[in-house]
Parts: sequence; structure tokens; C-alpha cells
Amino acid sequence: MPPSALTAVLLLASCLTAAHSGCGGADSGTPVNPTGNVQVPDDDETLAVVDSALDAAYTRRLNTKDHAAWQIMHGALAFGRDFQIEAETDEPGKLEIVSAVDYALSGRPMNGWNFQPGAPDPESGRTGLRAILEAGSKTGQGHSDQWLGYLSGCGLLPDQTIVVADRTYNIEDLISQAELDVPRNVEREYSWTVMGLSVYRPSDYEWVASDGQWWSVERLVEIELEHDLAASACGGTHRMVGLTMALNRHLADLKEMQERGEGQFELEGVWKQVDDRVKQCIDDAHRNQNADGSFSSNYFQRGGVTRDLTQSMGTTGHVLEFLAYAMTEEQLREPWVRRAALHLSTLLESTKDVPLECGALYHGAHGLVLYRERVFGPREYRSSANTGTSQARKSTGS
Repeated sequence: MPPSALTAVLLLASCLTAAHSGCGGADSGTPVNPTGNVQVPDDDETLAVVDSALDAAYTRRLNTKDHAAWQIMHGALAFGRDFQIEAETDEPGKLEIVSAVDYALSGRPMNGWNFQPGAPDPESGRTGLRAILEAGSKTGQGHSDQWLGYLSGCGLLPDQTIVVADRTYNIEDLISQAELDVPRNVEREYSWTVMGLSVYRPSDYEWVASDGQWWSVERLVEIELEHDLAASACGGTHRMVGLTMALNRHLADLKEMQERGEGQFELEGVWKQVDDRVKQCIDDAHRNQNADGSFSSNYFQRGGVTRDLTQSMGTTGHVLEFLAYAMTEEQLREPWVRRAALHLSTLLESTKDVPLECGALYHGAHGLVLYRERVFGPREYRSSANTGTSQARKSTGS
């Protein structure tokens, strides 16, 4: 069965299931995870559906005239350096297609991409680079170190340059300033800080921050564990992604130490707490999954279904992001996870000609990209399509 036909079947089945189950609003608290075996497509059919959906998401075109950094960097979260946008040029009315990440790093103008010089390093003499926090904005950085967290997934080396106001910095300047600034984070929301540090620092890394105190990755992780997921952005999914990335880095570090004969592969203290939290959230996602394969509109907290396709895309995408980081390849092949990926694929494919809110769109795409990489292997996107349409709305999500 070709991908388009299979997608139509899946969409029809999804609609019929929702109607049959008396689909209510987003506040419904009754899990509708079905019992018994549910038929799912095989690997070849699943891969075809997933790739078709990712092509539909990738070929949308954001542009620097109508879209701001918040929207554009969510696209980069999903597709990394391959994510392309239409950028204005010096010639009036002329646009060029460029890598969004390369465009941002080059210092060309982008609404909401705002930085300022940080503190000079007394040892190296380099000046840090601070991404300006615009809390509540859906134009600029809405959470502390959100840009660092998203850039960390784009394969950038620490010496990758960033041009700001005709001055050249690098990723290391952004990292070191984020470390200095942790005491300035009055909300104690370190989700994106942890994401970035988990890529660029070992899990036992420590430093002296601007308050003169020693901080560490482990301390940030411990603070993140103290927060209530239900009161966190997007149901706590960002928090769980950061914690899972930190745990994965810690496990990799432990394995490396063990291979050198320097320690035992064992989780202790705060890392055992993270592992327990991750396992609990995996169970909660499964337990609250809806009959159509979507994840609960109430995330990990309780069951919930919604008629809003964009909300379903956003919640399912956010949860699938977490699962793709948290589960093994074998676990990700379980039917219940595949049904979620197929539901998300159906939504992306069936709305490919409809303007969508960027948060839901690109978190959905990112969840599917990660799932595809873990289960079937990575793929390139830039060469898959050279044209696209600007069908993304300014955003309201995280």
C-alpha cells in the first residue's frame, strides 16, 4: 500500500476511533488506552509513512520577514543544520534559501535573535555571550538557555563561531556564560541549560558561577527533579528531555570509566532518582495513551483526549521526543510506540497544506525525527526537497 493511501486509512481509523470513544475535551481525565492486540503496519510500511510525513514537515518554508527566531529555531530543533528558510537579501523582494542555523550564526538580522556581551573570562580573556531572555515572548528566547539547548542538537563544535553585532564569538562563549549565569535564573528552570551541558560537558562537571559558589551538572539535575511536572512547561516534557539527556550522558561516562577500569557501572544518588523518574514517565505515557495512538493531552499527569489536531500533534510530539531519548531501540519498536508515531505521521501528512502553530508542528516533527533515527536510522533532509510553502503560523507553545 503506498504511503498516501496508508496515511488516509490511518487518518480515517483515527477519526472513527475518536468518534466511537466519545472523544471529549482536553480536560478529560479518563485513560482510553485499549486492551488487547492492535494491528500495526510492518517496518517497510511504517518507514514509508514516517518519511512521507517528515518530508511534508520539512518542505514547509519559514522566512525572516514573517517569522521570528522563536519559530525558526524550533524548525532547527527538528531538522538541525539541514533546516532551510527563505532569507531576505540586500536586493528588495529577493529571497534566498539558506540553512537557518548557518544564517543565525552568521549575524544576519532575525527578529528575536538577541544577544549581549557577557562577562570576560579572567583566564582566557574571552568575553562570554549571553542570549537575552524574553520570558513569555514567542519572538525571542522564552526560557533560560533555550537557544543553547536547541543549538546543542545541531552538531555544532564548541569552536563554532557566532557573529553578533559584527563581533565574533563561539559556542564555548555561550556555554561558559550560561554556566556563570545559573544564579540569575530566578525561576530555577534549568531544563535547556541541562540539555546543552549534557552535550558539551561530562556529567561530573563543576564550575564557579557568578555568585562565587561551586555549581555542577548534578546540582542542576537535582534542582530539576524538585519541580512539579504538571506545573512545568508543556506538561514537564522539556524537563524530562533535559533529565534524560543528562542521564544518558552520565551512563555513557560511567561506561567509559568502567572500560578504563576506573569504576563500576552503577547508578547512585540523584542519578538513580532520575532513572526512576524516567521509567515512571514512560509508564505514565503508555498508561494514558489514547485509543487512536495519540498521547494524552494532559501529558504524563492523567488521561486526556482532544479534538484539536494541533494540540494532539503538540502533546504527542512532545511525549514522543522524550520517549525517543528515554527508551532503548527495542522498546521503541513496541506496538504502542509505533502507533503513536503513525498517529503523529498522519497528522503531519494530512495537514501539510494547512498553516500550523510552529511549536506543535516542529516538536511533532522532532519527535518523529528522533523516532526515525533510533528505530530505522538517520536520514538527510536538505536534498529531499528544494521547494516548499510558508505554511506555519506564529506560535503559542513552548
